[in-house]
Amino acid sequence: MTPPLPTQWPNNPQASARLALACLDLTSLNDSDTEADIATLCQRAQSPFGPVAAVCVWPRLAAFARAQLPASVAVVAVANFPHGHADIDAAVLDAEQIVQAGAQEVDVVLPYRSLMAGDERAVSQLLNAVRRACPGLLLKVILETGELQTPALIQRACQLSLDSGADFLKTSTGKTPVNATLEAARIMLGAIAASPAARTRVGFKAAGGIRTVAEAASYLALAQELLGAPALTPQRFRIGASSLLNDIEAVLSGAAEPGTAPLGAY
Repeated sequence: MTPPLPTQWPNNPQASARLALACLDLTSLNDSDTEADIATLCQRAQSPFGPVAAVCVWPRLAAFARAQLPASVAVVAVANFPHGHADIDAAVLDAEQIVQAGAQEVDVVLPYRSLMAGDERAVSQLLNAVRRACPGLLLKVILETGELQTPALIQRACQLSLDSGADFLKTSTGKTPVNATLEAARIMLGAIAASPAARTRVGFKAAGGIRTVAEAASYLALAQELLGAPALTPQRFRIGASSLLNDIEAVLSGAAEPGTAPLGAY
C-alpha cells in the first residue's frame, strides 16, 4: 500500500523507504547472469517489508524470472541494451523475445548516438518499431542522459520518445560514466508535465547509481514537485537499482542509519 505523502520526502526516511520499495525495479544486468543469479534476485524481490514493483533482467532470463515470481511483481527485460544502436531488426527481435517470455515491461535504449548525430528519423523508426512489437506491454525508453549531456538533446529525446508511444521516460542504462542526475530528471519530468497527452499518463524512471534512500527521496520530491503527488505510484514512478534494496531494508528495520548500505553495481 502506498504510504501517506509527507511534505518533504528527504525529511521522512521511513516513508521514503516504503515508497521506494514499492516503486523499485530490482535489477541484475550483468553479462554473466545465470538462472541461479536470477533465482536469488527474485527471492530478494519479495522482501520482509513487501515486494518490489518489478524485476529487471536480460531477455534470455525473462521467462525464468516470470516463473519465479508472483503475478504481483512484474518482469522487465531490456532491448537494444546497453549500446543503443540504431539496428531496428535487432531491437525488435529483443522486444519479441520479451513478449514471448511473458514479461510485462520493456526497457528499450533510445539510439542516442543517432540523435547526437542529428538523425532523428533513425530514433523515431526504432522506437516506433519496438512499440509495435510489444503491444500491451509497458514501454520505458532509456534516454542515456549522461551521454546526451545537453539540456536541448535531453529535451529532444523526451519528445521523440513521447511521440513514439513511450509509457515511461528512463534516465540511464547504468552502464555509462554518468547515470541518473537530478538535473536530467528535472528536464524529463518537465517534458512529461508540459505534454497534455503525457502529464497524467507517462511515468518517470531514475536508474543507475541510486544506492540510498536519501538519494531516492530526492527523486521522489522532484517528481512530486513537477507531476504532483498522484504520480508517486509504481504506475508512474520507478527506480532502477540493485543495491538500493539494502539501504531500504536497513532504514525500515532500524538496523542502520539511512545511507549506510554498502555500494553495489547497478
